[in-house]
Amino acid sequence: MSTRIARLTSRALIRVSGPDARPFLHNLLTQDVETLAEGELRFGALLSPPGRLLFDLFIYGEAEDVLLDVAAERRDAQIQRLSMYKLRANVAVEADERPVFVGWNGAVQGFAVDPREPALGGRRYGGEVETNASEDDWQAHRLTVGAPDPTADAPADKTYPIEANFDLLNGIDFQKGCFIGQETTSRMKRRGTIKNRMMPLEFDGPAPVFGAEILNGELRAGEVLSGRDGAAMALVRVDRLEGQLTVDGRPVRVRRPGWIPEASSTAE
Repeated sequence: MSTRIARLTSRALIRVSGPDARPFLHNLLTQDVETLAEGELRFGALLSPPGRLLFDLFIYGEAEDVLLDVAAERRDAQIQRLSMYKLRANVAVEADERPVFVGWNGAVQGFAVDPREPALGGRRYGGEVETNASEDDWQAHRLTVGAPDPTADAPADKTYPIEANFDLLNGIDFQKGCFIGQETTSRMKRRGTIKNRMMPLEFDGPAPVFGAEILNGELRAGEVLSGRDGAAMALVRVDRLEGQLTVDGRPVRVRRPGWIPEASSTAE
């Protein structure tokens, strides 16, 4: 299959500039920003102090500035949130109107490699790019790979990043210094037992409504998140995946992507 390229109107950019840009972001985000090289892309998040997901983001290094690739519908809220933490830091946080492109099914020149999983291809910011696929094509591919869309699948301040597989998708640097929500995140990692994880759900027909209960017999096994005909993301109990699963009486199947280890109840 030939390489596909789509523009993502659901994503937008924030530019963080100034002498303190990298240390400023490094102290806030789950990812190491101080060692970010020009042209390098990393995946991370801004958490609430109790350690729940507020904003998912990609972090892209430019010569002087740092670009944040964020959900377009939440860009203003994220700019406001980051600005709260500026204090005396010599930084500017502002919208950047360059478009966001994604390419998959093969390497694309000028695209930074998606750090989450090789099958997710790469991303590019700005420039003249000829597209041959739609954002819907990209979302279908992402769901096939099994990577959650945290903006769609994790309402703000409800989900822990490890439940959304940030630990398996290179979204948390456990070796760096402090970041907002680190205490809870590190404790979940140390304890090693993760009861819930996001995994793809397969079924026949249209997607169940967001939040629909997944049952294993009479036991609750999870809930349906965002989806489309035939497939959705789900937050599931990893100890209740064996047996007949149903949603509203309809049979469903959890598909474990290859990048999620069998011992997925642990954070390792």
